[in-house]
Amino acid sequence: MRNAMSTHNFDSRLVSFTSPASFAAEQYQGLRLTIERLGHRGPAQIIAVSSAAAGEGKTVTAINLAGALARGSEARVLLVDADLRRPAIGKTLGLLDPHVNGLADVVVDPRLDFPAVARHIEPYSLWVVPAGDPRAQIHRVLRSPRLEQLLQSARQQFDYIVIDTPPLLPVFDSALLSRIVDGLLVVVAANQTPRKLLGEALNLVDPGKVLGIVFNRDDRPLFGYYDEYYREYFPETSGAVTGA
Repeated sequence: MRNAMSTHNFDSRLVSFTSPASFAAEQYQGLRLTIERLGHRGPAQIIAVSSAAAGEGKTVTAINLAGALARGSEARVLLVDADLRRPAIGKTLGLLDPHVNGLADVVVDPRLDFPAVARHIEPYSLWVVPAGDPRAQIHRVLRSPRLEQLLQSARQQFDYIVIDTPPLLPVFDSALLSRIVDGLLVVVAANQTPRKLLGEALNLVDPGKVLGIVFNRDDRPLFGYYDEYYREYFPETSGAVTGA
């Protein structure tokens, strides 16, 4: 893991990095606590993040969750972009080198592995594997036994692996990936995603793999009466958690 990114111009939505004392960032710390608690009951090391449809904030949620897991602890965190159709982690984090290898390359090329392509996001204990070659045959990559082998190997090197996956609808990529992860978080745009659409998406995966639903872009006042009080704890607060 020789590649490193030590200077950043993070997207403002990546509050785990840009505004760690904000109310929005605290919500990801709460998500981190949930993951840690689940880990005491059973495997919760490899976590996929998806959504019912596009544009609900899954990529920003995946990056912020990985950042929350990596901040203020000794945990080593690997963030993997498995949305091979519309990869966004590299762009969102400013990893714009078009020649960098990633997930697709590692799966099809036995000479590569995750440590060879992971980019270290300094000074955090966070490494990123971008999507890689967009010309790869997506179902070949996601169905490959080698992908599961790579993830099993990553268990020995990282405390948490967070995987950004495509929306559950209309493609089946995330349903394929859900078979080889410990759990799945489903991101929902609050007051936007139709209940029927969410139901159809959840029917595509094993209910036992769903760790929870993350409500994004909820701009309602926090618990009404308590709204005026919580602001004293979060001088950097920027309102609701948002993403794309």
